[in-house]
Amino acid sequence: MDTRGTHFLIELWECNRKSLDSTKVVAEVMQKAARAAKAKPVNAVYRHFDPQGVSGVMVVEESHLSIHTWPESGYAAIDIFTCGTKCKPSRAVEVFGQSFGAVACEVREFVRGLPEGIQEVERPREED
Repeated sequence: MDTRGTHFLIELWECNRKSLDSTKVVAEVMQKAARAAKAKPVNAVYRHFDPQGVSGVMVVEESHLSIHTWPESGYAAIDIFTCGTKCKPSRAVEVFGQSFGAVACEVREFVRGLPEGIQEVERPREED
């Protein structure tokens, strides 16, 4: 089985603050981004915080999308992880930036699931 996946960490700056504070808008943008990436949504949970901000996670068949917003700063942190080669997560990046009216966008891309760079993890010993 191919364990390779693409993981994007996205930071959006100078976004529309009203959009970032709307659970409805955030949920709509997440759906639009998933469709653009050719991901298949399974379920999603969104939470509005007092006094402001939204967090959301969408599970897709290929892994997940998540978002955390800070409307007071016009900032959003987004995470997209997709497995396999059918999804195009870079298309979702475009949707997020355009939909939230971001003036600046920083994207870090990681390839995950490859054996290079594996480090042993020390496991605790079982006690008798």
